[in-house]
Amino acid sequence: MHYSAYHSVDVINGEGTRCTLFVSGCEHGCKGCYNQSTWRVDAGHVFSQALEDQIIDDLTDTRIHRRGLSISGGDPLHSANLEGVLKLVTRVKQECPDKDIWLWTGYQLADLTPQQQAVVNFVDVLIDGKYEQDKADPALLWRGSSNQQIHRFTR
Repeated sequence: MHYSAYHSVDVINGEGTRCTLFVSGCEHGCKGCYNQSTWRVDAGHVFSQALEDQIIDDLTDTRIHRRGLSISGGDPLHSANLEGVLKLVTRVKQECPDKDIWLWTGYQLADLTPQQQAVVNFVDVLIDGKYEQDKADPALLWRGSSNQQIHRFTR
């Protein structure tokens, strides 16, 4: 898995102060996408064990309280990302059970493969659906276009 950026402190991508990981790899090709540099699966940097450890350290750092982890992209549910993202979200839930996980995907919840659903089983908030430029609305919270849905899961 590759990633384009990691922010250890973020207040834009989800509720509260968060850690945010932008993975690489997206097959949707949405017109007007603001993050086209993440479309290639090999864009950016190789996601390493050291970065995974850093994310856990940041989430458990008591100096800056973080509500959770946000994962965007690219698309975290792209086939090239499933193994790495599943490993990460599993570890976050095991080692940081008080933290929530937000995930953005262009895939629709109803159409997820079993492998994609395995990742979503660890997610607290899922924003699904492709970005549609003709439905773009900057006033929307947590999403770029009105067709995208916010799913909040209680586990």
